[in-house]
Amino acid sequence: MVSRVIPVDPFDLIIFGSTGDLALRKILPALFRRFCAGQWPKDVQIIGAARAAYDRGAFHEIVAESLRRHAPYQCNDAKMLASFLQRVDYVPLDAQSDEGWAQLAAKLTTDRVRAFYFSVGPRLFGPLAEQIHAHNLATQQTRIVVEKPFGHDLESARSLNATLAAHFNEGQIYRIDHYLGKETVQNLMAVRFGNMLFEPLWNSQYVDHIQITVAESVGIDGREEYYDRAGAMRDMMQNHLMQLLCLIAMEPPAKFDPDAVRDEKLKVIRALDPVEPHHIVRGQFEGDGPGYREVVGNPRSKTESYVALKAHLSNWRWAGTPFYLRTGKRLVARSSVINVMFKDAPHSIFGADAGRHANVLSIRLQPNEGITLKVTIKEPGQGGMRLVDVPLDMSFAEALGSENQDPPDAYERLVMDVIRGNQTLFMRGDEVEAAWAWTDPIIAGWQARGDVPKPYDSGSTGPGDAELLMKRDGRRWQGINP
Repeated sequence: MVSRVIPVDPFDLIIFGSTGDLALRKILPALFRRFCAGQWPKDVQIIGAARAAYDRGAFHEIVAESLRRHAPYQCNDAKMLASFLQRVDYVPLDAQSDEGWAQLAAKLTTDRVRAFYFSVGPRLFGPLAEQIHAHNLATQQTRIVVEKPFGHDLESARSLNATLAAHFNEGQIYRIDHYLGKETVQNLMAVRFGNMLFEPLWNSQYVDHIQITVAESVGIDGREEYYDRAGAMRDMMQNHLMQLLCLIAMEPPAKFDPDAVRDEKLKVIRALDPVEPHHIVRGQFEGDGPGYREVVGNPRSKTESYVALKAHLSNWRWAGTPFYLRTGKRLVARSSVINVMFKDAPHSIFGADAGRHANVLSIRLQPNEGITLKVTIKEPGQGGMRLVDVPLDMSFAEALGSENQDPPDAYERLVMDVIRGNQTLFMRGDEVEAAWAWTDPIIAGWQARGDVPKPYDSGSTGPGDAELLMKRDGRRWQGINP
């Protein structure tokens, strides 16, 4: 099946921090793939901006090398690569002075979408917004794209929101979370609200509990300073897992409209109960190479590289249904999955020998994106009525005929949504603040108690206390599978 490409209108995209890792590894390759897919009109302009004193040719060499590494399939077409680079320019620029801003202004086109991508550290978000305003670069068709982390806590998030709001309206601010650009994450809404099969069962009457796992096999190499200040709670739980929780638990919006969707997500966050201390598990990896404290160079660090917790929502749909969330570094495999664990049948007609069986809907976000529904059938060839659970498995690559194609990167969808002006998959300011308002007391609580993360072996499923968190409730985690 060939996906339909919807062209976009002409635009200028300015990437601040264009020589950094995110721009070279994700943003520019995503733009190149969309260019190769035929989604651009002819007169699109990409302008890199950073402090390095490169000229246009030197920047082209850097971009070309990055595309060969991160978009190798498309780079096989030398003419396509050359055509893309013709649309790429560069301006040496300082976010905290007037250096380079007049040169940038001279390159911009009037009467078209103008998007500024803040691919820089959070401390530069405010200065960039102020400079864009001071040099009269903002128009009615201007959007700004802001990467995470959006604040370090509620106070800093509010301050940053206020700074951006002084220069841009909420409809111009795109707070990006790349998890929301994944095809399977978007399919959460399609599965729920496009199929009569699931939505009538999507509540506490039929769902026993829900597990959300984002496991990473990699460590924190290259991010040591940031990560030791943030930890897994701020780095992953407050944003990525929170967004997955919102999409899995939200009420049906009246229509598929940016604010209608985000209104329902906000209701989920505000319905979250405070988390009890005994419902939180924190861990630090160790063994099989340098442990966490050796990696960050802090022998007394109490920062968690793993966190698991049990959350509850106080609303009619989910009252009494727990949500178990976990994320960690240096785990046994890279795997992001949502498991909707349905309740047992109220009465088994097959007797005790048949055992206990319940349906499980697994939504795999990465790798091998797809959906599996575990159903119960009779075990073939056995005497009597012996039951066995089997999966009905749909791999997106196989079902949609894309086994031999590079899967679309989340940034491809999200950057094009910025150009279209579609904010459905981007966080709103009040949503970010509500997430921090729930997260801050959890962090403050373990800091006040002096909690120390539990050690766990690199390459494992995490600390043993996380298993006990489930075992106390008569449940168990689903496996972390690649």
